[in-house]
Amino acid sequence: MSAPLGQKWLMLFNLGRVSQLYFEQSVPASVDDVWEFISSPKNLKLITPPYMNFEITSKDLPEKMYQGMIIVYRVSPLPFFRVQWVTEITVVKEKEYFVDEQKSGPYSFWHHQHFLLKTKEGVLMKDIVSYKPPFGFLGEIANSLFIKKNILRIFSFRKSALEKIFSN
Repeated sequence: MSAPLGQKWLMLFNLGRVSQLYFEQSVPASVDDVWEFISSPKNLKLITPPYMNFEITSKDLPEKMYQGMIIVYRVSPLPFFRVQWVTEITVVKEKEYFVDEQKSGPYSFWHHQHFLLKTKEGVLMKDIVSYKPPFGFLGEIANSLFIKKNILRIFSFRKSALEKIFSN
């Protein structure tokens, strides 16, 4: 027995691969100072490119993230396209790592791991971003044309911003 046409279309629409991107950055600061900065939701805007029009819409967020925290914001991943993005901080090990996951937003799947490793020079920040664009094979085409490039631009901006912030 075959699936009804609607289910076949849904299965086709959900096809697609999960992509992973890896980023590393050395920061000449202490783990305490880097954690203090990255664990505060208010600092997200400082490390997000201005063209993204990043705006936290959650009210009364605490100064520090915690496991289970939901952060709601609006962002423009593409020109003239504004979307609400809801993330949950799903894992936190203070001064070592945390994970944020998209609950709703522009991707079919988004899982971002942030690691801090103490080094002689300061801190090595490592990020692993696993994501799946929406719209199956159309999303894969969009990923190869511009989504991946945009994520790389965002992390390049973040790297520059953190270099400026911690260059004191």
